[in-house]
Amino acid sequence: MGTKLELVPAAPGKRLGAAVLDWLAPAVVLVVLFSLGFASVTSSRSAGFIVYDTGTLALLGGIAVGLTLVYLFVLAGVEGRSGSTIGSRAMGIRTTDKDGYAPGTGAVVLRGTVTGAGVLLAVAAAVAVVIFRWFDAALWILGPLALLAAAWAFLVVVSSSWDRDGGLQGWQDRAAKTLVFDVHAGRNPVTSGGIQGPYSFAPLDLPPVQPVSSPVAVAASAAIRPVVDRPEPNPSDAGHPDDVLDRTQLRGSGQEAPPVAVLRIRLDDGRDFRLERSVLIGRNPAAGAGESQAQLLAVPDPGRTISKTHLHLLTDGAGVWVTDRNSTNGSAVTTPDGVRTALVPGVPSFVSPGTTVHFGDRTFNVGQA
Repeated sequence: MGTKLELVPAAPGKRLGAAVLDWLAPAVVLVVLFSLGFASVTSSRSAGFIVYDTGTLALLGGIAVGLTLVYLFVLAGVEGRSGSTIGSRAMGIRTTDKDGYAPGTGAVVLRGTVTGAGVLLAVAAAVAVVIFRWFDAALWILGPLALLAAAWAFLVVVSSSWDRDGGLQGWQDRAAKTLVFDVHAGRNPVTSGGIQGPYSFAPLDLPPVQPVSSPVAVAASAAIRPVVDRPEPNPSDAGHPDDVLDRTQLRGSGQEAPPVAVLRIRLDDGRDFRLERSVLIGRNPAAGAGESQAQLLAVPDPGRTISKTHLHLLTDGAGVWVTDRNSTNGSAVTTPDGVRTALVPGVPSFVSPGTTVHFGDRTFNVGQA
């Protein structure tokens, strides 16, 4: 197929290169502006006291810290959603969570805090120098701290060299529960289904392998049974959300059931799938206990807006029964006439060809072959 299926841990050298590219701009801004600020400090004597003019230092220092914080905030947001930064793209590596998806902003901030702990200490020391007016000793205080910050960051970034789990984690990764992969040498898990991503490259018409309950009575190819008087089912007695649906039996006519139409769905990325009778859709879908015979369709979701098992589809020839499997971000359908309706979790909703189904940030359109 030509697609890389294996995962390759990022080498320490690539990690270091990415970190240097990402941290170079804020480091230069901090050093240059604080240096200019300290150089601008003047002193004078008044009533026997030494008075320091720190107006320019305060201005330039405030600008340096502000620009650095804005840069780091934007960088953390981008990396949290995509696993990539300027440096990681240049070096061909990606940061992920423990499942192989985008790590999230919180994890990225924690990684950065561990790596840049020395830088934070140096900035705090610079503020202390200004507050307590230790300008004569500023070079002796801040110089060693800057070297210590650089040495600490270097050790943290290359600490994956001593990782016993194949180089997947450095000290900062263990703190934030993240992984780093080389996407030039191997697969990018963020865009190909996470750690379990090889499933995404399986053939489109997947064999039935796992169970799913059905809101439709029996297979259309089975003989149609005569009407039998029985009480209406009570939805409160249903053991599974997909079972909450009234059932109606057809009168026996002695004729064979009509052939079932072939239904397909087209995802918003252009991929087209022929539907089996039961289908589970999600980031990494899996059937529940006691379910059987489901086609599993994994959908890449870098933003993690899709639940692992988000939707259950069941075809009956005329259309598709769509059930939201209690997903985190919910689902909705838009009919061919443009009416959009949110799905109630656990309650099957019938949609006909031409309908668009929304789940998380992704969509697919229902059609016939």
